[in-house]
Amino acid sequence: MSIVRIALDLPLPRLFDYLAPEASAEDIGYRVSVPFGRGTRIGIIIDWLTTSDQPADKLKPVAVILRDMPRLPDHWLALCEFCARYYQAPLGEVTAFALPPLLRQGKLPKAKKASAALGTSTAEPTLPPLLAAQQTAVAEIIRADSFQTFLLHGVTGSGKTEVYLRAIEAVLAQGGQALMLVPEIALTPQLEGRVRARFPQARIVIANSSVSDAARARGFLAALDGTAEIVLGTRLAVFTPLPRLRLILVDEEHDASFKQQDGVRYSARDLAIWRAHQCNCPIVLGSATPSLETFYHATVSRYRLLELPERAVAEAPPVVRTVDTRREKLQEGLSAALISAITLRLERGEQSLVFLNRRGYAPVLACAACGWISRCLHCAANMVVHLADKRLRCHHCGGERAIPHACPDCGNIDLQPFGRGTQRVEAALIERFPQARVLRVDRDSANSPKKWQALLTSIHAGEVDILIGTQMLAKGHDFPKLTLVGAISADAALFAADFRAPERLFAQLMQVGGRSGRADLPGEVLIQTEYPTHPLYQALIDHDYARFAKSQLDDRRTAGFPPFTFQALLRAESPAIEDAVAFLAHARTLGEHIATTIDENHLTLYDPVPMRMQRLMALERAQLLVESTNRPALQHFLSLWHLDLHGAKRPRTLRWHLDVDPLEF
Repeated sequence: MSIVRIALDLPLPRLFDYLAPEASAEDIGYRVSVPFGRGTRIGIIIDWLTTSDQPADKLKPVAVILRDMPRLPDHWLALCEFCARYYQAPLGEVTAFALPPLLRQGKLPKAKKASAALGTSTAEPTLPPLLAAQQTAVAEIIRADSFQTFLLHGVTGSGKTEVYLRAIEAVLAQGGQALMLVPEIALTPQLEGRVRARFPQARIVIANSSVSDAARARGFLAALDGTAEIVLGTRLAVFTPLPRLRLILVDEEHDASFKQQDGVRYSARDLAIWRAHQCNCPIVLGSATPSLETFYHATVSRYRLLELPERAVAEAPPVVRTVDTRREKLQEGLSAALISAITLRLERGEQSLVFLNRRGYAPVLACAACGWISRCLHCAANMVVHLADKRLRCHHCGGERAIPHACPDCGNIDLQPFGRGTQRVEAALIERFPQARVLRVDRDSANSPKKWQALLTSIHAGEVDILIGTQMLAKGHDFPKLTLVGAISADAALFAADFRAPERLFAQLMQVGGRSGRADLPGEVLIQTEYPTHPLYQALIDHDYARFAKSQLDDRRTAGFPPFTFQALLRAESPAIEDAVAFLAHARTLGEHIATTIDENHLTLYDPVPMRMQRLMALERAQLLVESTNRPALQHFLSLWHLDLHGAKRPRTLRWHLDVDPLEF
């Protein structure tokens, strides 16, 4: 009897057996159409068998084996299997997620003639000279002919991208393929331009969610058959099959967007490291502010540290100063020192950036008479005032409604916006500097790739004097005329409940500060704060990431936080918080029983608690933390617990998921 074992896109931790008389072991990796329920589904053949655990009369025959494209290779299946195993996700969901939408639907993209994706220029690009540290880094990476994880730690503007390009050049010269991951779609076009200019004859594939389904499928197939030489994309690009993969690069490796927060909750950076080990090739993690986990691995020699201590695009890093706002009345959130610094740049014809990581006009609308505030009806959050559109919007669920003319509770017409967002600061700067050209850059003003590119073009053309921006502008951009960065409203992260908040704040401020003075003009960074002597700000002033990181690691070691422990979160959401907490309490009982049967002393299961944002999109949410000092022990426990959780009774309206190595609590 010839049987194929299929991975189907279903939320079940199992595979499905089907009869396939014409199949053989050579068909492993092909897509297949099979009957399921009242319809058909597309799956992937994971194994070929002669016997099944299921009764023979219960097995259905496959509809058709789709051999219209090369089969998915063993190394790709192994990557998906590891992802499913480590992140406790059904293999069918992982393989479906890893495939482009057209291919998972059983279709193929229409053929397309060669276009500008493959250059025709034969001119040799002019290479910029390398600093000594860059030369050393390039030589170390090229010399590595087997698996090795490098941390390329370079200050902002130190020329990390040039190191990447030189390493790619060496790989292509040897007939290999290179994979480069970036954290955000917004960074892809700029980097794509540099890569295409450097390698005009190379076949380059762009893989991110903004690429059309057909183009994404064509790129996937080009990488699969080996015609693509460079794959550049966001986190989903880590699943691109590359038979001659010889180098993986992860730019801004610390960025939280490398972790998928819904569906298959995987870390693209960590999967990339596993994939480099699988392919026995080097991987380079680049950042000016590495994640503390990555930095720790470098300090204990698990990773090879490559330092770029000097700027390649400027003589010196920007001067960082704090502005003490404790005894100063701010003008719409702006200090006298920041206003004076902006004025000076306007006189010089230079650009300034005011950084505020909060979009909208104000975080909340309130009534002083009765205490009403603009709460979201579906989330435990306030609706943000968007004055330009005269709308209140929830930035969590997307709900919106018109700004009321009077208080819905008491009728008071004197409703006041409290706090500041980018729109309010924009209005204040336009009023304060009527002669200046002011531009706001956030997800509201740059809500499409076309608009985003138009904004960048205006900035580079010198058509902007003052920028107001969120973290969209914090990394990966070179603005030669930008010499001043002013950071406002940053203090809240110093005392946040999330133990990762200081790390994120430091990275954010160092990254955005690094946008200033990147050419031949000196840069300056002003940080408005009520805590000017805080160690985090002092480390920023001294450009001393290592001091900050070691201090944070000492705190985490004392508290028992990652990287000194390993964590997983079980989350549950339901219309009723009681149901979510009850399910988690039952799950904890199941987990305690498993822990005793496997004699696991390294494990701690905490009590279920409501999440910080308890209500999201009309669902009540709670979570249970599992922690261990031993990663294999945690993985063993999770693999058993996960099966029990699937069999546990729960209300139909309740949903749950596991998040391994969580970044958000």
